[in-house]
Amino acid sequence: MPLPAQTAGALAQAIQAGQVGERYDGYMGFVTAPSPEIRRQVAAVNLRRRNLYIDLAGRRNVTAAVVGIATGCQLLRQLSPGEAYMLPDGAWRRWSPGQPLPVLQQCG
Repeated sequence: MPLPAQTAGALAQAIQAGQVGERYDGYMGFVTAPSPEIRRQVAAVNLRRRNLYIDLAGRRNVTAAVVGIATGCQLLRQLSPGEAYMLPDGAWRRWSPGQPLPVLQQCG
């Protein structure tokens, strides 16, 4: 289910501003304290992702966490300059041009 344009725009702005980022586990997280609207939007995205991971996990006979990490591997490879991301160490970073894209050991 797509987000309404104004909702998607607010979340996109938060991502570009480095307030929200992708986590290694396939979910979005907060780099800084978000507004209630951004918190709601990220929760909605994460709920949809969780439901998708559970569905895919059942079809592939793996755990939802395995599907989430596999998705996280793909999402980290798609970062745009300035976007925030979190690796398993729990530290937030921002990707800059010229840096290699983050690759998790689990991504193979």
